[in-house]
Amino acid sequence: MTDPDGGVGGVDLYIGGVEHAVLHLLYARFWHKVLFDLGHVSGPEPFQRLFNQGYIQAHAYQDDRGFYVDASAVVERDGEFLFEGQPVTRSQGKMGKSLKNSVTPDDMCDEFGADTLRLHEMFMGPLDQDRVWNTTAVVGSHRLLQRVWRNVVDENTGSTTVADVPAPDHLRRLLHATVAKVRIDLDALRFNTAIARITELNNEITKTPGPTPREVAEPLVLMLGPLVPHIAEELWALLGHRDSVVHQSFPVANVELIAREEIVVPVQVNGKVRARITVAAEATDDTLRQAALDDERITELIGDRAPRRVVVVPGTLVNIVLDQGLA
Repeated sequence: MTDPDGGVGGVDLYIGGVEHAVLHLLYARFWHKVLFDLGHVSGPEPFQRLFNQGYIQAHAYQDDRGFYVDASAVVERDGEFLFEGQPVTRSQGKMGKSLKNSVTPDDMCDEFGADTLRLHEMFMGPLDQDRVWNTTAVVGSHRLLQRVWRNVVDENTGSTTVADVPAPDHLRRLLHATVAKVRIDLDALRFNTAIARITELNNEITKTPGPTPREVAEPLVLMLGPLVPHIAEELWALLGHRDSVVHQSFPVANVELIAREEIVVPVQVNGKVRARITVAAEATDDTLRQAALDDERITELIGDRAPRRVVVVPGTLVNIVLDQGLA
C-alpha cells in the first residue's frame, strides 16, 4: 500500500494460517526490513495486523490396519461407516492428501455455485476457530440465497418484484438495526454473525405481505455484496443500476430508527429476581415502580404485605424490599 507521504508501506491486514509463521511471515518480515534499511519502503513492518484463521477440517476414516481410506467412498449404514463393505473408524482432521479427506472446491462450485460455497464457509463459525466441513449443510446457505432472490426477483418472469413503496415501520427499524450490526460484524471479521443478522432480515421480508420495498431491497443487496459478490452484482443490475455494486458505499444506519422503544427490566424481591416487566424506554421511576407492583407474578408473591421500600435503578432494575422474607 502507499502511505500518506507517498512512500510504500506495509499491508493493512494479513490473514493466514499459523503454519505460515515461518514460510511467509518470517521471510516477508526479513526482506521488508532489508528494504526499509535501504530506504525503499517507508515503514519498518510489512504487516499492520495479523489474523490467523482456523482450519477447515473434515471427517477422516481408517481401516482395521490404521490406513486412511478415501473419505468420499465411505458410506454410513445403521450408524456404522463402511468402505468397500468393510467397517472403518471415523475421526477428523485438517483436509489433505495424507488423510484422504479433501473436498474439491470445484465440485462444490459446480453443484451449488461459488457464492454458496463462500457463504457456507463464512457461516460455519468464527473465522479464527477450526470448523468441521459438512457437505450436506451447504444446502442451508444455498436456500438462503434462493430466498433472497425470490424476495427481489419473480421466478416466473425474471423481472424484479421490488416496488417504490414505503416499508412498514417494523421492517424499516429492523433494516437499520441490521445495517448497524452487520457493519460492526464485518469490521471485526465476524462473518458468521453478519450472515445470521442478514438471514433474520430476509426472513422478515419474506413474512411481510406485498412487494419488497426498494428502501429495503437495495441495502440488503449492498450488505450481501462483500459476502456473495456474484449474486449481489446480478441483483444490483436487476434493480436498475448500471454501475457495479462494488463501487457503492456500505449502507448507513439511521440511529434514530434503531433506538429502543421498549426495555425489559428485572424485578427483585428482597434482592432476588422474581419477574421481568416490559416498559417504555423513557419510562419514569414512578412508572417503573408502579409497573413492578402491578405485575401479576409480584402481587401473587408478596400478597397483602406492604413493601418497606421500593428501590428503582432507572432503566436497570426494580427491587422491592419486604420486612419479612419470602417463605
